This record gives sequence, structure tokens and C-alpha cells, in this order.
Amino acid sequence: MRLAIFCGSSLGNNEGFRESTELLGQYLAEQGVDIVYGGGNVGLMGCIANSVLAAGGQVIGVIPDHLKQKEIAHLGLSELHVVADMHERKAKMMALADGFVALPGGVGTLEEMFEVWTWGQLGLHNKPCAFYNVKAFYDPLFSMVASMQEAGFVKSVYLDMLIRESTPEALLKAIKAYQAPASKWS
Repeated sequence: MRLAIFCGSSLGNNEGFRESTELLGQYLAEQGVDIVYGGGNVGLMGCIANSVLAAGGQVIGVIPDHLKQKEIAHLGLSELHVVADMHERKAKMMALADGFVALPGGVGTLEEMFEVWTWGQLGLHNKPCAFYNVKAFYDPLFSMVASMQEAGFVKSVYLDMLIRESTPEALLKAIKAYQAPASKWS
């Protein structure tokens, strides 16, 4: 199994984000799960890559050429793909992954996760979309998405397709048990 990880190119201001990211990377590698991620060697991106590699896992990075220097491309990966732009990066990551996990991060992390979640609703893939909700980081987002559902903009079946876990063990168990709902237009 290979999971795409979306996360911050910074560490955030809570040491728990880094620690939780390293624990997740180690656990995934120990369970034989490889990752594909944005290819950077900074922030939580670097932490997840380094922890998976240190535990013997495989890490595939996908980085746009214009970010190669800014995000300091990780040169110690199992594979590093340098692509033309962000669109190509997301398409490549989607093709390489069996599922998607958002760790704490910023606007880019949300954009990547919301795109794959939308694609899942539309039936363009049947892969799990999960949030690693450490330190309750995503609780405000979950409240917002619940408001969208209450207002009639998101059907509950598509809200329910989001995996929300805060430990590596529960996260991987939920990903392995995931069953995709019927696509929106079925």
C-alpha cells in the first residue's frame, strides 16, 4: 500500500505536530506502507519523509520545478519526480497513491485534500481520504464541513467518507477498512 501524504512545508508552532508526524511515518513504514508526498525536505514534509526512510520504508517525492529550491527538494528519497507544475504534481501523486492523508498544514494541504475528496465524490477514484487529526488540529474544519452538510451543500454520505483519526493505528485501520460510497452522479 502507498499513501499520499499532504502536510505543511513548515513545522507549525506546536512540537506535537512534528512528534506525531514522526510517529506516523515510523508506524507506516513498520506496517509496510510506503508514502508519496510533495518532495520537500522542510517542515512536516521533511519529517514524514525522514521518519519513513529511517524505519526502512519507501518514499516517493513529487515536486514542481519552481519549488525545488524553495522547499529544498529532498535528495535522499527512494524516488524523486520533478514535474512542471502543481497540477502535474497532484495528478502524479493521485496516480501513485492508494489513499490520501492530510496531516497538519496550511492552505496548500487543504487544497490538495479537498480536491481528492471532491474527486472521490464524483467517482473519479474510490480511494480513502483521511485526516490525521493530531492535537485536534482539524476540529474547526470538521465543524465547518458539518455546517455545509446541515445547510444542504454536502450530503451526509460524502461527509461520512472522510476518515478522521488521531493515532497512527486507528488511522491505518480505518484506511484499510474503507468502503467508497456510490459516486455523486451514480
